[in-house]
Amino acid sequence: MTPNVGKTIPGIHHVTAISGPPQPNVDFYTRTLGQRLVKKTVNFDAPDTYHLYYGDHTGSPGTIMTFFPFVNAGPGRPGPGMASAHAYAVTAGAFDGLMERIALEGMDFGGPSERFGQRVLTLRDPDGAAVELIESNRTGGATLDGFHSATLWERDPDPTARVLTDIFGYVAAGEEREGDITRLRFVAPGDARGHIIDIIRSDDRAIARPGAGTIHHIAFRAETNAIQMEWREKVASAGHQVTPQIDRQYFNAIYFREPGGVLFEIATDPPGFTADETLETLGHALKLPPQHERLRARLEQTLPALNVSEPV
Repeated sequence: MTPNVGKTIPGIHHVTAISGPPQPNVDFYTRTLGQRLVKKTVNFDAPDTYHLYYGDHTGSPGTIMTFFPFVNAGPGRPGPGMASAHAYAVTAGAFDGLMERIALEGMDFGGPSERFGQRVLTLRDPDGAAVELIESNRTGGATLDGFHSATLWERDPDPTARVLTDIFGYVAAGEEREGDITRLRFVAPGDARGHIIDIIRSDDRAIARPGAGTIHHIAFRAETNAIQMEWREKVASAGHQVTPQIDRQYFNAIYFREPGGVLFEIATDPPGFTADETLETLGHALKLPPQHERLRARLEQTLPALNVSEPV
């Protein structure tokens, strides 16, 4: 197979994070942010815990935020070697109205600040994780149109930057200083959702601690299984240790750690979230992979019941 020379990663497929108890997480993402719960399944590696997927109405790549909600999770702390924030794109003309609604609902938020010429609001989810809302020129019916970007925190940005530019095909697009933080921006060609990755470098001596309120990994898009295999060869040929393809029921995944320590995934667009539910019923039922179907009776009794609001 010829390595995937000349192609670029279009953008983010999904972001996966860790939370505490699931109900506050569900309330924040469905009620506050207006996302749809598109899949209610379990952590395939620890089936006593949910794996919750939020996205747009159809569960499109580039809109999917997922969580492992561990009921007894201790608090985490972002730091170098982690993704430290994810950002949603606010559609054109909707930023001021969104900011007013958040303020009227009595929610705490930071900003608005400005980043690369765009206004930014920063919310905190129930576990304290930063959720950024960034003004964009996208158009559409929803206030939030999937991901704008994700931020990686690195002690030495250069090796990570080379993964983005030399392997994934991103282009360096500028640098800004925010107090003691230097922010480097990398952009994938095109206008796919989540086509921006920022890397921050800080003099802060923080030590990262995985736990509730931290991001577990960033998943990038591969449009097909064949393209994913080309990316696997290209990443491996650059000297990175890449997993075999893993079936995640709604996409296939490969994983590797970039030099700074952040776990990267490349996930396929197909088969998507309607593989085992209709579009109308996405997220309504507990869906289990075949290897865990034998556990259904116990899991339906022991997993916390969820009260889910459909986005308006």
